[in-house]
Amino acid sequence: MSRIEIDGLTRRFGAGSAAVTAVDRVSLDVADGEFLVLLGPSGCGKSTLLRMVAGLTAPSAGRILLDGRDITTTPPRDRDLAMVFQSYALYPHLTVARNIGFPLRTRRRGRAEINARVVEVARTLALGDLLERRPRELSGGQRQRVALGRALVRAPGAFLLDEPLSNLDAALRIATRAELTDLHRRLGSTFLYVTHDQVEAMTMATRIALLDRGRLEQVGTPEEVYDAPASVFVARFLGSPAMGLLTAELRSDGGLLRAVGDGLDAPLGPVDLADDPAGRQVLFGVRPEHLQIGPAPLGQPELRGVVRLVENLGGEEVAHCLIGDARLAVRGPRPLGLAVGDAVALHCDPDRVHLFDPSRGRRLVRRSAESTPVPA
Repeated sequence: MSRIEIDGLTRRFGAGSAAVTAVDRVSLDVADGEFLVLLGPSGCGKSTLLRMVAGLTAPSAGRILLDGRDITTTPPRDRDLAMVFQSYALYPHLTVARNIGFPLRTRRRGRAEINARVVEVARTLALGDLLERRPRELSGGQRQRVALGRALVRAPGAFLLDEPLSNLDAALRIATRAELTDLHRRLGSTFLYVTHDQVEAMTMATRIALLDRGRLEQVGTPEEVYDAPASVFVARFLGSPAMGLLTAELRSDGGLLRAVGDGLDAPLGPVDLADDPAGRQVLFGVRPEHLQIGPAPLGQPELRGVVRLVENLGGEEVAHCLIGDARLAVRGPRPLGLAVGDAVALHCDPDRVHLFDPSRGRRLVRRSAESTPVPA
């Protein structure tokens, strides 16, 4: 097991005015035995960051420490890290057994030790009956397990996984996801895992680090990043459908704060965002599953609009509504009882409301009357 510390890591490609910053001053502390997922859209820098940790790409600035030892310039083979690639990168002419044992042969380990380790790893990954097959004779999920076995056989300090499930079909991805989670629990090893799939991140990670355009947006447990997104980017990236966001203005009403907009009237209670919040523009956000259909009870935010689309998801339905000029989804058990063209009233618990600064895109922190900070 190993602790990985990433300190101000930066990677630029090109020079001068044509230079592109793929990773911009990222700092992360991956605890010993943690399953940390680097999550973000394509091109956000997550794979570049992982490759710098692996030693496959040199950083432009910053440091990487492994158990307190600076490995920023250490060759990849000397880092005690095992990389699992998206493409599996298996040797097609070698059997499963020889693919798994390859890292030990390059380190000139004895035949008996190699065979024992291969059998042990194959048993862990349920590959015992496939050891004499070649990669072309395996399914996608089996190849993925062989790639994991080749990493596991070295007993590395940490595993680096670059979108390892992206080539699998939906059913196999779910099964392999469960296998990986169980493997991490049994091994207790450090996993640093890259994906653009929010479901993988939410179901597997002990913590999630969200990146956007090379910068770290938020780090936290799956519950923290979903329930209290630090920015508009995080709010929109996590969740399916994404959080609805409406432009609103804050108003003071008898000591109570309200958010008012086109189709929106939302009492927020005895809290303030600044000394004089009246007239301040905000983005009012609420997740689809937190909305309820019907007129708002006293003291709850109410939204009024028109249904534009209803999607049947089997056990659930999602109704896409137009509130003013913004689109917002409501999700619940089927049937919702809504049809295209219906006028609809929606409401939610004020504690489920998220407020963001429209200019910076950052989350606003609400303060109670006693000035105790609470998430907006």
